[in-house]
Amino acid sequence: MRLSGRIALVTGASQGIGRACALNLAEAGAGVALVARNLERLNEIAGQINSEGGEASAFACDLSEEEQIKSAFKAALAQFGKIDILVNNAGITRDQLVMRMKRADWDAVINTNLTSAYLCTQQAIGSMLKQRWGRIINITSVFGQMGQAGQANYASSKAGLIGLTMAIAREVGSRNITCNAVAPGFIETAMTAGLGEDLRQSALKNIPLGRLGTPEDVADAVAFLASEEAAYITGHVLNVNGGMLMG
Repeated sequence: MRLSGRIALVTGASQGIGRACALNLAEAGAGVALVARNLERLNEIAGQINSEGGEASAFACDLSEEEQIKSAFKAALAQFGKIDILVNNAGITRDQLVMRMKRADWDAVINTNLTSAYLCTQQAIGSMLKQRWGRIINITSVFGQMGQAGQANYASSKAGLIGLTMAIAREVGSRNITCNAVAPGFIETAMTAGLGEDLRQSALKNIPLGRLGTPEDVADAVAFLASEEAAYITGHVLNVNGGMLMG
């Protein structure tokens, strides 16, 4: 229970990596505010956490809409009183070759994956500054580090998250607030479930550990960065990619 007494807010918490992060943080003792569009799924996860003796509440929010973000954070702060840990995980894909990519698909991915992280950080940081303690963790991607054909919008949004992480780390480090990123590789989620078998096998050939990652692999890294054990780590990108990208 190393996060006992802490309050975490996780975006994109209804499935995949976000769900795993919420469950992991709750198991470590944190109260958890669950934020995503699908309220039904969020309520199921909150019910699971609460039934196991934890504390969780669901807040429906479209992370591409600024006013909805402000309302969700206002409600979460009213209920929990503070936010100690922010996990900016919400993300979507709209894949297409850049020469054919529609502006709407570019904007949708940038707004959900990158702009929402900036807006959520703005909403949470006041609480962290007040108590002089905070953990901001942005979920980026190996493709924000190495690029990916057909994902110019997604790769750009995830690369932007890395820059945002480092900028925030420099801004708030003196207040005992850390800001780090976790960069997953190929993870078994709904987002990767549609991969063809050829692409899946090709990916596995480039992963020294010989398997796709799990959401729990990523959640363990997030829980570490949220803990006191990571107090002297900031502005860092923690790779969780099975060795797919090194260096």
